[in-house]
Amino acid sequence: MQEELLRSLVWTDYRLALLFTVLFPLILLIWAFVQKNEPMQRLLLIYWRVASLLAITVYLMIGGILVGFIAGLIATVLIPISLWFWVDLNEEIDDQPTKPLKLTFTSWRWAVTVYSIVAAIATVPFVRCALSRETFGLPICQVWLEAPLIYKDFFHANSAPGFLGFLGIVGLIIYMLYLIYFVLVRLGKQGRSAVQQ
Repeated sequence: MQEELLRSLVWTDYRLALLFTVLFPLILLIWAFVQKNEPMQRLLLIYWRVASLLAITVYLMIGGILVGFIAGLIATVLIPISLWFWVDLNEEIDDQPTKPLKLTFTSWRWAVTVYSIVAAIATVPFVRCALSRETFGLPICQVWLEAPLIYKDFFHANSAPGFLGFLGIVGLIIYMLYLIYFVLVRLGKQGRSAVQQ
């Protein structure tokens, strides 16, 4: 019974992630471009760069790469940070008149922040799945692989899981190099301003 409850919770998490981290921000990005709302466009483009770690996590999970559990946790921590970190964008968005786009954007930003915090706390116990092949093989860890494997069957039916895992590793390396560059170089130069100086 516990395994079925866990499976239900994991699938709920994947569905919420799809809703809050893919569908809503995609709609908002299109809406912001149509409305020519530059601060929201910039913030959403930053969001997509950060949230790409979730896509990398899916490919790591497909390949059975243990670090996928840690990458998923890191993504849920970085997403709310990316949405609230930029002082200049926050001020520009706050100064805008209250219109449907601003109201929807603000609601989504708070919702994805709450979702990410809850998801991060809920996934901390599953970090042990990344510690060894033995723990990775446990049923409570394997439940997390079901949705990525269905994604693989739907979008990459003819690709080997090992190859997709390799793509996930390459993506993770590129992501980490950019994150290190951002923290060590760009952050010192531009601080909490999203506009490059």
